[in-house]
Amino acid sequence: MELIERYLQSVRFWLPKTKQQEGILAELGDDLRSQIEEREAELKRPLDKQEVAEILKRCGPPMVVAARLAPKRYLIGPTLFPIYVFVLKMVLLWIMVPIFVFIVGPATLGSYHGDWGKAIATTLGNLWSGSFIAAGVITLVFAILERTHTIAQVECKWDPLKLPPVRKQERKPSLLQTVCDLAFNFVGLIWLLLVPHNPFLVFGPAASFLRPGPIWHAFYIPMVAVVVFALLRCAITLARPQWTWWPALGNVLQNVFVLIILKFILDAIGPTSGGAWQPFVVLQQGADTAQSIRVSAIVNVSVLIGLLGTWVGLCIAIPIQIWQWMRNIRKENSSREHAAPVQVQ
Repeated sequence: MELIERYLQSVRFWLPKTKQQEGILAELGDDLRSQIEEREAELKRPLDKQEVAEILKRCGPPMVVAARLAPKRYLIGPTLFPIYVFVLKMVLLWIMVPIFVFIVGPATLGSYHGDWGKAIATTLGNLWSGSFIAAGVITLVFAILERTHTIAQVECKWDPLKLPPVRKQERKPSLLQTVCDLAFNFVGLIWLLLVPHNPFLVFGPAASFLRPGPIWHAFYIPMVAVVVFALLRCAITLARPQWTWWPALGNVLQNVFVLIILKFILDAIGPTSGGAWQPFVVLQQGADTAQSIRVSAIVNVSVLIGLLGTWVGLCIAIPIQIWQWMRNIRKENSSREHAAPVQVQ
């Protein structure tokens, strides 16, 4: 049995040096010897080296056998892994991203004196490096917890009566809701097409001394395109109700388009070469009274605040909507897998 001992020695080399090593080798040796004895009983003679080598070949190379028999080792084990993923998502998506979007980003933009390209590139680079460091620190902490078995030493105290209530199943957009959305967008499109020749639809009685500023002429077609896309989104939802992924995705795309348009509008109102700001509304000719100027200033400031608030709101809503869409996709895929018939072998 010299060949068996040589084989076990090679397997020992690849096995991790743990307390289970000798037990694993003893069990493997007993299994190999029992195979040899069974084969010798069939042939009614001792096996030669070549026949023993054939049995060892069927067992596999020593490195492969050692990997198969060695205890499973994890950087973060199955007990801590769900908590690790939850903490990682919480830190990266709900702490790092908002901080860089609403605090670091504007501060960087101010330091670059309004240069959006450099500010965005710098913010994204800092976000990437910060997220990488945060993920590394979190992984290191959980790896230490896994090695020290700290969680196993914590007494588990929980009350079944304090479990959260069962969540209600999320309702899909109803047919009536989609039809109302389609009708609302259709009316909005008609209103938007009539506005250039009927300023009264925007300003009401103030149309006698106010009119839209030149800035709106450059963004009129993109605004019409967004409303047309909203109509197409509703139409596709009605025509393809089996596309359960489309309503959420279409809503995300529409909000992204609106956010892009808002970004260019906010850029366009900046100071021109002469130092003047582009107004949203201007006075009609001959209506430059003190009261009209004051109303015009109030309207311009109100529109600016409204656009800034919408931009901030969309910056918050779009990541949440993308996350909800991806979560719904995963739920649907999981439901299909559970609904698939199980084949009994």
